[in-house]
Amino acid sequence: MHLTKHHGLANDFLVTFVDEVPKRARELAIELCNRRTSIGADGLIFGMDNGSTIMRLYNADGSSAEISGNGLRCFVQAVAMRRGVQSLEIDVDTLAGVRACSLETTEDPAIAFASTDMGEVTAGDDPDDASFLDSIDGLHGVNQWALGAVGNPHVVIDVDDPSSVDLAHVGPQIEAHFPHGVNAHFVRASGKDQIDLFVWERGAGITQACGSGATVSAQRAHEWGLVGERVAVVMPGGSAQVDVANAERNTAVLSGPATFVGSIEVPRG
Repeated sequence: MHLTKHHGLANDFLVTFVDEVPKRARELAIELCNRRTSIGADGLIFGMDNGSTIMRLYNADGSSAEISGNGLRCFVQAVAMRRGVQSLEIDVDTLAGVRACSLETTEDPAIAFASTDMGEVTAGDDPDDASFLDSIDGLHGVNQWALGAVGNPHVVIDVDDPSSVDLAHVGPQIEAHFPHGVNAHFVRASGKDQIDLFVWERGAGITQACGSGATVSAQRAHEWGLVGERVAVVMPGGSAQVDVANAERNTAVLSGPATFVGSIEVPRG
């Protein structure tokens, strides 16, 4: 199996192109994404690029993910490399629907700048208890919270200091209140058009960035009146830009870098 490794703001993915998703997709994701015994990554992407372009993503724990903003950018970079092109405009089929993506290479051959239409930010899944945050041990300074989805579920929590949240302790407690799990994001406005974001991802745990989470968080922060329509989302792995949905455009657009790390052959299939 030929793999390429990419990261979007330190949110890293393995990409392989196949004719169809293998029956062992879940097991392969668990094996290959293990950082102690294998290559290591937050997720494994199976790509199909014959006629239509299809992306199927499995998290490090083997669960299937509907979409990933960082994963999409990394996948589009992999497609461009496979086709041998410097720029690309492409529609990618994901489990959350078809997403329009574009990519341009930069002066650094390993880094591309990519944008993807993340779709409409919808209401998201309800927790089992509307007052669930009151039961979360170790979570303090909550100002407001909201749900959201771009094909996958998110909860955005506005806190006084997101960097002080013990993600490994708080994240699983929050996720347990959602029947299908949830991506939990802890945010604060740190400028007129900027938010800081710390992430607990369903299926991956603590990650350095989350593209779909940046999208939903920016949209909710805008609706709360904290930021404008073009938002810099600063995460531990770096910054992405979100153009939120507005009266003229009903979908949000995520932009940021995708970085090629390397290629590897593994004796699996």
